[in-house]
Amino acid sequence: MALPLALPADPRDDSFLVTPSNARAVHLLERWGSWQVRVAILTGPRRSGRSTLARLFAAKSGGAIMDDAHATSEEALFHAWNAAQSSGRPLLLVTDAPPPLWDVALPDLRSRLAASVHVEVGPPDDALVRSLLDYRLNRLGLDARPDLVDWLSSRIERSHLAVERTVDALDQACAERRKRLTIPLARATLIDAGLIAGKPEMP
Repeated sequence: MALPLALPADPRDDSFLVTPSNARAVHLLERWGSWQVRVAILTGPRRSGRSTLARLFAAKSGGAIMDDAHATSEEALFHAWNAAQSSGRPLLLVTDAPPPLWDVALPDLRSRLAASVHVEVGPPDDALVRSLLDYRLNRLGLDARPDLVDWLSSRIERSHLAVERTVDALDQACAERRKRLTIPLARATLIDAGLIAGKPEMP
C-alpha cells in the first residue's frame, strides 16, 4: 500500500503518512488476506486519518467499510459480518472505541466482534506531528521553514486535532494581518487561541 504524506481534512485527499504511531495499523490492513476472519475493527481518535486509511484499504483490497460502526444497528452489523465470511470480501468497521466498550445486546454479535482483528491508530508521535504541520502549512501556502515547524511541534499538544487547530489559527492570522508566518506571529496567535501557554520564552 503506497501511503505518502497525508492529511485527513480533505475527503478527496487519499494520502497517509506512516510513522511508528500508526505503522502497526497499516501493517495489519496490508495483510488482510491473513486475517482469521474477514472483519477488522479500526479505532483511533477523530481527525487521526482513520477514514483516509479505511478508504485506502477499501481501494487496495476491494473490501467494504462501515463508518461509525458502534452506532449501526446490531442486526446490520451481524449480517455484514456474516456476509464478509461467506463472500470472502473483507469488511472494515471504523469506530471510536473497540467493541468491549460498546453496549452489544446480541450474544452472537459479541462473539463475532471479539473474533475480529483490532486495528488501532494511536496518538501522533513527534515525527507525525512535525510532518503533519509541514504538510498542512505547505498545502495552505504558508511558510513551513524547518525552524518554525520544530518550534510549533515542540509546543503544541500531541494530538491530530491540535495540529489541525494550530494550522487553521495560523492561516487565519496570516490572512487577516497580511503578514508572513514567523515564530513571533505564531507565538502570539497560539497564545491568543489558547493552544499554547502564555509563558515567556527562555532566552
